[in-house]
Amino acid sequence: MEPQSMDEFYMHRCLQLARKGEGYVDPNPMVGSVIVLNNRIIGEGFHTKYGEAHAEVNAINSVTDKSLLKSATLYVSLEPCSHHGKTPPCADLIIHYKIPKVVIGMQDPFLKVNGSGIKRLQLSGCDVKTGILEKECHQLNKAFITFHTKKRPYIVLKWAQTLDGFIDKIREPGAINESNWITDEVCRSLVHKWRSEIPAIMVGKNTAYLDNPKLDTRFWGGRNPIRIVTDKELVLPKNLLLFDHSQETIVLNAIKNHKEENLEYIKIDFGNEFLNNLMTLLYEREINSLLVEGGQQLLQSFINQNYWDEARIFTGNKNFTQGVAAPRINGHKVGLEFIGNSQISIFRNQ
Repeated sequence: MEPQSMDEFYMHRCLQLARKGEGYVDPNPMVGSVIVLNNRIIGEGFHTKYGEAHAEVNAINSVTDKSLLKSATLYVSLEPCSHHGKTPPCADLIIHYKIPKVVIGMQDPFLKVNGSGIKRLQLSGCDVKTGILEKECHQLNKAFITFHTKKRPYIVLKWAQTLDGFIDKIREPGAINESNWITDEVCRSLVHKWRSEIPAIMVGKNTAYLDNPKLDTRFWGGRNPIRIVTDKELVLPKNLLLFDHSQETIVLNAIKNHKEENLEYIKIDFGNEFLNNLMTLLYEREINSLLVEGGQQLLQSFINQNYWDEARIFTGNKNFTQGVAAPRINGHKVGLEFIGNSQISIFRNQ
């Protein structure tokens, strides 16, 4: 292999390791690291949980004979940090062990790092190489990057629609309705997997009332997301599953601020600046990605105000003939796959 190809080989391993932290490290990024000596991996690690040791620390700690580090190369998918946060600077640890060469996937956009980790390593005499599989590293941490560059969460829209373009039947509160499921249990398991990977999920008042969703990960496992529901006038009945105190829940409303166990009411302006205010709120709470599973009205509001990064659209093998029309979206179609009784189209905002 050419030297560049070897760098890519080891960076691919860093990315494999990094993904093991998905759903556990946010608002931090997913990061993986390997340490190589004479074309052999002698240590590896990844960031396992928010607030705990970073990937480089775990990789270095995995090397039994620390004297080998003076002749090794450390690979890491994201620039080593150079500031004191919840853990000491990784750049300082690399310098301490006199690791002579560091290969980095991409620069960290976080303002407290943003090239300073690279500079610190270079000033210590370390040979630093950057930009290896940069596109892949960027894709892995798109939520982290969006959060720090746009000062808002990475927003994923999700809905299921029929072959004839409807997301729901016409339903009246209290009426007995036949099943309106468009997808099957296989698709629902996938959605619950997504919920375990994204720290917050949002629905509107009508979806909360008509569907009475729990918005958890029971069909997959893993961490439950923070539930966010809009209820401007606080009219939703308290026996809904969203109010069962089983997981952290935020009720956006125009009346009061109040907090109890796992349930918080936050007063917010529902005017034209509602989504702007919501983005500010989520940014301040370090929620770096949001899954929007609401109905047509809520989803279309995000689309119309260009507050979306990715849309995941199920098309089930059903027709409703009439009902609630699916949202209208423009974007770049980047993927299509089939699962269960549905196809999934993935769009990204251009």
